[in-house]
Amino acid sequence: MSVREQNLEGIGGVYATFDIYQSGETDQLTDDDIGKAVTLTDNYECGFGNDGDLLLGKLVALSPCEGTNGQRKATVQIAGVMTLPIRTTYPTIGDRVVADGLGSVKQAPALVGNDPAGGNVARGTVLSVSGVSTATLILN
Repeated sequence: MSVREQNLEGIGGVYATFDIYQSGETDQLTDDDIGKAVTLTDNYECGFGNDGDLLLGKLVALSPCEGTNGQRKATVQIAGVMTLPIRTTYPTIGDRVVADGLGSVKQAPALVGNDPAGGNVARGTVLSVSGVSTATLILN
């Protein structure tokens, strides 16, 4: 009997629906962005955010009807085990992450002194890293 490969993806998944951030009346997120990291950009609204923003989760689906800007909804995995694209500064196992503003995550910055008002922006724990392309993490 062979050893079974681990697949933790989706364990403990919690999903929520959000509006999509618009830039110039165009939805920032498209079907090509499914699987990327997103942030909270406004009340019940998600998008790529800015470099160093708090990670909301992984974009897993967009409602149908491509081309109807402002009417589509995004489904985001906001907790559980997920794999996301990474970018420099690459995280290592055990690190926490932040969004990079382009749909990937990166190693969270080191804190100096106490956490900022409102709490630490780092989120999750990296469980594995695949080269310089993806990291599997748990958001809790």
